[in-house]
Amino acid sequence: MKQYTVTGMSCAACSARVEKAVSKVDGVTSCSVSLLTNSMGVEGSATDAQIVEAVEQAGYGASPKGTATESDNDKANNSLEQLKAAQDALVDRETPKLVNRLIASLIFLGVLMYFSMGHMMWGWPLPEFFNGNHVAMGLLQLLLTVAVMVINQKFFISGFKGLIHGAPNMDTLVALGSAASFGYSVYALFAMTAAQVNGDMDAVMSYMHEFYFESAAMILALITVGKMLEAHSKGKTTDALKSLMQTCPKDSNRCKGWRGAGNFCGCSEKGRYFRGQTRGKYPCGR
Repeated sequence: MKQYTVTGMSCAACSARVEKAVSKVDGVTSCSVSLLTNSMGVEGSATDAQIVEAVEQAGYGASPKGTATESDNDKANNSLEQLKAAQDALVDRETPKLVNRLIASLIFLGVLMYFSMGHMMWGWPLPEFFNGNHVAMGLLQLLLTVAVMVINQKFFISGFKGLIHGAPNMDTLVALGSAASFGYSVYALFAMTAAQVNGDMDAVMSYMHEFYFESAAMILALITVGKMLEAHSKGKTTDALKSLMQTCPKDSNRCKGWRGAGNFCGCSEKGRYFRGQTRGKYPCGR
């Protein structure tokens, strides 16, 4: 079975989409996609280029893990390297990235909530420059929201990419919700600016309450919390898999020649045997 690394998957719908796309490739007899390890196993006569192209057309990325046509000797010689590579693939690299994203998002979100809600709901003081300067308040909220959106740009890249390829996912829902709040708030900011230029203060105050910049940023921050918890759970599972893989011994000594009635040593027509101990650990394979 050929093994591939798949990138860009964020939910079960993504893995199902990849599996469906690859299964349609001529020559593929079976396909199995793991969201936990971001990997895919494919059986059949299809080439790597065909598999990678099918995954990319579905809106994701893929690359072969290694050569599928190795001799038995090569597999035996490279077993240790393969085990290390498999353990390295299970290392949790996503959780630290999400923690950093969350911390940065909360910093900007905290400042944004202070300016957008604090002074209105709890009367928190504002810098003198912003008192009565509604356009400056709107522009500050715009910039803070843009910062949060840039930090969490992965939602928009993955979400709109899936939407373009006709395979919307959870990131698409998050991106659309945040983008809708941000887009309407930008419209309200321009409308408020025009009203202030025309001297219509009633319209200015009305548009001031139409800002939803904090909603756009809050959506991204809260979903990042969920993503971080999910990645942490996946990391625990992969750690358990790594511990299980470490129990497998790297090699064993095969004995040739019969050593006695009680020892399964030697070679026969029915199979090969090696010297073992009760409750010992032995590598898999022939």
